[in-house]
Amino acid sequence: MTMNVLGFAAHSYKDALTPHRFERRDPRPDDVVIEILYCGVCHSDLHQARNDWGGSTYPLVPGHEIIGRVVSIGSDVTRFKKGDHVGVGCMVDSCQHCTACESGLEQYCEEIPTYTYNSVDRHDQMHTFGGYSEKIVVSDKFVLNIPDGLDLKGAAPLLCAGITTWSPLRHWNIGKGSSVAVIGLGGLGHMALKLAKALGAEVTLFTRSPGKEIDARRLGADEVVLSTDNEQMYAVKNQFELIIDTVPCVHDLNPYIPTLSLDGTLVLVGFLGDLDPLLNTTPLIMGRKSVAGSVIGGIAETQEMLDFCAKHRITSDIEVIRIQEINTAYERLLKSDVKYRFVIDMTSLKE
Repeated sequence: MTMNVLGFAAHSYKDALTPHRFERRDPRPDDVVIEILYCGVCHSDLHQARNDWGGSTYPLVPGHEIIGRVVSIGSDVTRFKKGDHVGVGCMVDSCQHCTACESGLEQYCEEIPTYTYNSVDRHDQMHTFGGYSEKIVVSDKFVLNIPDGLDLKGAAPLLCAGITTWSPLRHWNIGKGSSVAVIGLGGLGHMALKLAKALGAEVTLFTRSPGKEIDARRLGADEVVLSTDNEQMYAVKNQFELIIDTVPCVHDLNPYIPTLSLDGTLVLVGFLGDLDPLLNTTPLIMGRKSVAGSVIGGIAETQEMLDFCAKHRITSDIEVIRIQEINTAYERLLKSDVKYRFVIDMTSLKE
């Protein structure tokens, strides 16, 4: 048996998203069936819908920042009950037996995770569809508890933008007294500022756009540096133990490397692909500095982040939209015309 579900889908790379009915699998014993209440809009949703990265399979129902309510559970499920508020992020399964999975790093599964959409279920080979829809069926191992008191709408982007910036902060042991910089003030960047500050770090925003200082400081930045100003960049030379680079497009890393401290790391979390111009290795070699990459986080790490956010009352700054406004939201996203994340109220599907 399968479950007939209404969502919004792209039917080709050049088509707008439109209403679409599709089949979800009949729940297995370890599954949780979730009524979707809210779904964040990630830049990767737009990339996938328009096949910017290649490999998109249509019809494609995006959405991997899912907040919902449990409507039923399989016979083997003990962690959740009907009525619980839960979340689903970018993954719905992994091999569960490789070194990465056994270490709680399912995002680096050696056999590739099963992604929430535009992927193939590793058990029944059904296509996966995301959160721009009424319901989703997910293995309980990949369902997250939403702590009491955490605003449901504002929590949705935590499941991608939040964990994408939390994971490197934790991996590089950021805490009280750490010096952290964030490149870019968007969906990822604003979460990086909030989380780094709550961890006790001294936080600086790098931006190419004058006039962001008031907002940056509200979000947690102690300092704002205009990256196009050579004097300002020289003033922060050798300062940062970690730089989180959230820029989603091709850009030059060379101006930022000298601002790393000895053994400092610049970690890319926003861009996939080839970067140009070439990286000058001299400041890397002369300061034992590193350029690294990071993607989302494991399930245990994501739950840790949600619990931390509940404790510190951290959510994403959002603009709530109806699903019927998704194509306009995509156009605005291309212009960076949102502060700082769109979230879809999925009850609008019933309109």
